[in-house]
Amino acid sequence: MRNSRGWKPVLIASVLAASVLPAVPAAAAPHVKEPVRFATFNASLNRASAGQLLTDLSTPDNPQAREVAEVIQRSRPDVLLINEFDYVPGNAAADAFRENYLQIGQEGAQPIRYPYAYTAPVNTGVPTGFDLDRNGTVGGGNDAHGFGVFEGQYGMLVLSKYPIDTEAVRTFQHFLWKDMPGALLPDDPATPEPADWYSPEALEVLRLSSKSHWDVPVRVGKRTVHFLVAHPTPPTFDGPEDRNGTRNHDEIRFWADYVTPGKGRYIYDDGGQRGGLKPGERFVIAGDYNADPLDGDSVAGAAGQLLRAPRVRDTKPTSVGAVVAAQEQGGANARHKGDPALDTADFSDTEPGNLRVDYVLPSRNLIPRGACVFWPVPGTELARLNDASDHHLVHIEVAVP
Repeated sequence: MRNSRGWKPVLIASVLAASVLPAVPAAAAPHVKEPVRFATFNASLNRASAGQLLTDLSTPDNPQAREVAEVIQRSRPDVLLINEFDYVPGNAAADAFRENYLQIGQEGAQPIRYPYAYTAPVNTGVPTGFDLDRNGTVGGGNDAHGFGVFEGQYGMLVLSKYPIDTEAVRTFQHFLWKDMPGALLPDDPATPEPADWYSPEALEVLRLSSKSHWDVPVRVGKRTVHFLVAHPTPPTFDGPEDRNGTRNHDEIRFWADYVTPGKGRYIYDDGGQRGGLKPGERFVIAGDYNADPLDGDSVAGAAGQLLRAPRVRDTKPTSVGAVVAAQEQGGANARHKGDPALDTADFSDTEPGNLRVDYVLPSRNLIPRGACVFWPVPGTELARLNDASDHHLVHIEVAVP
């Protein structure tokens, strides 16, 4: 969630493997092991100004980056999505993070190496030219395609021990919200017309993804697993029109349609290719989706679109730390309907409380071997890492048959 921090039709996304670190030859790629660990982590590696993240990562002594790196080193995912990692062209921030933090052991944790990386432009901070929030002025984060004070704020980064098929990556940064059949467009409650918060002119340019949706094919041995990543907008920071809640709902629906045969025909990517995944393809959906199945402010059923999709398996990662945190913090947590063991984010105790908003969801043709939320029990030695971000790393382990 953004919380108090906030957050041409064809544009070929920047596809950049290691530019500072040498790429590992194909023969040196890791042998396929059982299981393969996929993870997501909203690491809050966002900064208030363009270029600040690269500055912070250019030396090995940024306290927050060290904590984030230690979480990753102790969880040791094979394929990882990092949300809220500001986009920097040339892969410079990704290279700096790997070289200065991940490849250096933090507080006794073992270094970890990711030879493959993918990052690309996102919609945050990209101006629309329209007064989307209707405050009487055009400009600023609320009038951008995705909330951000500069282009690329709150971006995404994929790191992998396995080769990324960069030629086959599909990005959906420019897909228009209006082009989703039955889109849940926001409604102006002061008028009798439905779904009329945005003008027809604004809808001709307004993109669906607040950051982007990426289909990143990862080669695991002789098999391909599509790593489907995104970071939908939080369903708050709006008014009765619920423009963020409805968008969150449809950003989540995008992947549900993409992986369900027959439902993704309307989808087009930034290169002009149409359609979703073919039946039988293997995939893992990952990211901070800003929607809890039972609690919080999202549109009813938003998260359920993914959890109930016929080809998706919910392995329900849990932690004891989340249970203890909910008990100790009380407040909204005491009123929640959901199982606190499934929580992945530690938000305000008053509202909305701790929620399950971060997901790693494999396709049903992958064999689950384990799942976990990295949430150390409060009071234990590693509980100091709970302050690295208000989100916790979530991972699953699957066999790739």
